[in-house]
Amino acid sequence: METKLNLISKAKKGDINAFQTLIHIEKEKLYKMAYVYMRNEDDALEVFQETIYKAFASLSKLKNDEYFSTWMTRILINSAVDILRKKKRVVPINQEVLENTSDTSPFNSDVQIDLLKAMEEIEEKYKTVLLLRYYQDYSVKQIASMLKCPEGTVKTNIRRGLDKLKEKMKGVYSDDRQNSIV
Repeated sequence: METKLNLISKAKKGDINAFQTLIHIEKEKLYKMAYVYMRNEDDALEVFQETIYKAFASLSKLKNDEYFSTWMTRILINSAVDILRKKKRVVPINQEVLENTSDTSPFNSDVQIDLLKAMEEIEEKYKTVLLLRYYQDYSVKQIASMLKCPEGTVKTNIRRGLDKLKEKMKGVYSDDRQNSIV
């Protein structure tokens, strides 16, 4: 298999097969991220498709090939926010979505569903950094570069986002350390 950087170079020169291979490598991560933002399969697929289209159309603008994955994630986040803004709605998780959640879904346990509900309620800036840090496993430096903001801002938003999530989840799950006899 060709290296990712070689595939990116070929794709930038117009090789559609190389671009398709790159998308195949990134597709699961991108879809899961889109699903977290949109909270339903149809909208997640719409965001995913929009991301692929925008990436293909602007691939020649990618400056550093080693940041292809980060670049794709940033396009996806912007696409998701744009689509949510266009629809001018917050998508609540309704009972039907919860009942139709299957084992193949990115969220297949009660804890994950509760966490998803809590994520819905926090501000976009906190949700974005938390998803990138803990769901996509990007470093603070990579997130700062992706969001074009200082690392200190990213760290602050991660801490505040975690605090808000803890606050939202406090009534759902008790902290075992509070109940210990140590």
